[in-house]
Amino acid sequence: MRKPRHADHEALDEAGLVRLAQAGDGEAFRVIMQRGNQRLFRVARGVVRDDGEAEDVLQEAYVRAFAAIGGFRGEAGLMTWLTRIVLNEARGRLRKRRPTVGLDQIEAAQMEGAQVIPFPNAFGAASPEADAARAQIRGLIEQAVDELPEAFRIVFIMRDIEECSIEETAANLGLKPETVKTRLHRARRLLREALDARLASTMAEAFPFMGARCNRITGAVLARLEAEGRLTSNPGTSGAV
Repeated sequence: MRKPRHADHEALDEAGLVRLAQAGDGEAFRVIMQRGNQRLFRVARGVVRDDGEAEDVLQEAYVRAFAAIGGFRGEAGLMTWLTRIVLNEARGRLRKRRPTVGLDQIEAAQMEGAQVIPFPNAFGAASPEADAARAQIRGLIEQAVDELPEAFRIVFIMRDIEECSIEETAANLGLKPETVKTRLHRARRLLREALDARLASTMAEAFPFMGARCNRITGAVLARLEAEGRLTSNPGTSGAV
């Protein structure tokens, strides 16, 4: 049987890649990883809240998955299977790091209701200023997402960042669709409150007019007033005590 070329692997569907990976084909597993990396990294980071540790989680989860792929029977989709392995690895690390809080306690402390948070997608034409603005907003959002309780954080990442459907999110996380909806609503509400608090604390600093800008405008106005004879003496030289 002819061994598939690299291009052949890229064109294979999930079932074909799984068959090759089960036969020990490393190139097939490489393609599987490339297709899942973005989502699975976000899921891992949603639990551990650290880029470096999320990469470690993903690496270890992939090793475990490759070792166990011979037993994969396709009852659930491959991405669902990999997501559960990543979640198990990430949560295992989290349990070693700190005690957990019961989900019932978290949910009981939250109020019902939700408000959708619009995510910034574009600032018009690309420019260094637009890139900087996007980076600042992304930083605020990532920090606020990191602070969500884990159960809400994972659902939010799957639904609003990865844009998975309710059904797909429920299948990946082993939840009921109704639970996904409830947690997503509460995650959005908590996130909005966190962002509101952060923005309110910096609102007084908006539109700064200090330093060189302040000095330039002040100097220009005084120079104009002096040229028009509106000043009784040279600026800054009279009225001193």
